[in-house]
Amino acid sequence: MLDLKEIRNDSHNLASNLARRGVEIDLDEIIQIDSKRRQLQSMVDKSRSQKNRVSKDIGLAKSNSEATEELKDQMRELNRSLKHSESELSKLSSRLNGLLLNLPNLLHDSVPDGSDESSNKEIRLWGEPAIFDFKVKDHVVLGQDLGMLDFSTAAKISGTRFVIIKNDLARLNRALIQFMLDVHTQEHNYTEHYVPSIVKADALVGTGQLPKFGDDLFKIDGDDDFYLIPTAEVPLTNIAGGHIYNPEELPIKLVGHTPCYRSEAGSYGQDTKGMIRQHQFEKVELVHIVKPEDSYDALEELTKNAESILIKLGLPYRVMLLSSGDTGQAAAKTYDIEVWLPSQKRYREISSCSNCESFQARRMKARWKNKDSNQNEFVHTLNGSGLAVGRTLIAIIENYQKQDGSIMIPEALQPYMGNQQVIA
Repeated sequence: MLDLKEIRNDSHNLASNLARRGVEIDLDEIIQIDSKRRQLQSMVDKSRSQKNRVSKDIGLAKSNSEATEELKDQMRELNRSLKHSESELSKLSSRLNGLLLNLPNLLHDSVPDGSDESSNKEIRLWGEPAIFDFKVKDHVVLGQDLGMLDFSTAAKISGTRFVIIKNDLARLNRALIQFMLDVHTQEHNYTEHYVPSIVKADALVGTGQLPKFGDDLFKIDGDDDFYLIPTAEVPLTNIAGGHIYNPEELPIKLVGHTPCYRSEAGSYGQDTKGMIRQHQFEKVELVHIVKPEDSYDALEELTKNAESILIKLGLPYRVMLLSSGDTGQAAAKTYDIEVWLPSQKRYREISSCSNCESFQARRMKARWKNKDSNQNEFVHTLNGSGLAVGRTLIAIIENYQKQDGSIMIPEALQPYMGNQQVIA
């Protein structure tokens, strides 16, 4: 959420920044509603103050055995007027909040302009894609030939965009999770958290998935407003909600492994084959909660932490700085890490690392005590996958395939697989 005071005082520059995303947004409407709301709030405050005075006058009159009927008539009129004003104030506040919640974050100056991913900027490459002396197979064929990826049975049970992983590939999937968590906790000083996979709607509002992206979420039917999480970013970041941190408590670095659930409502017809885009998948998520002045250093650190997993696994990748039109609503700046897939002869996203600045913190009221200003100020929040487990599994299957259809296990994962070296 953007700062309402900043919208009032600098609407022209804010509108120019938001226009970089290719979206025309009427900030004047927000300013006008806010002006009416503030005027009405002032009236409500005066009416409440007047009501308190009349109440005291009634009490004093009663104690002096004086007539109170005129004062009671005045109180009834004040109550009627105040009830109406409070109702109108509630409507205006709700409308204003709805408009603010649908505004995207402001973009950092370093974000390149562009309408879509074609304008993303390559920052760095690591590793050389392997040259195979045989025709490469994709992960679907390799996994099915090994009898370890079962899409048809999963479809029978749950529908499309699901998979059953079996035998050694299931072990490899589990090994990946443990490996990622160990690296991030033991080498990068993250604190591991095991968090709920079901959250209240307020948590999704806090991180920015609601109200705008409700169609991409799985909502749980019932009396309560519960959802399955689309990413561990939601529960991990919301840990900071409503909290005021002392400066010595920051930075905070959290890591967690969870299943993730997405309806993929906006991706009809995309990546329908295989494990690239599924309704249920797993991620190891990284979250930073930091002082504002430290957040862009933290973005570089978080991105390098995610990259280190691919380096240890020997998987070629590149880092892309997303353009204005490709940057997510909550992010001020995002790096995508893309891993090489031999079957597609191209790089595919395996992690998005974003600095959301105060956008999420303002929604969830996550603050810190700034001793220099003697004020409670909003923290900055960052998140990124470290990594998406399923896509990492795909990359290993394809990059480590042998001509006979077997799959070599990366050296870094062999200790987690009882020193097994090959899946056949």
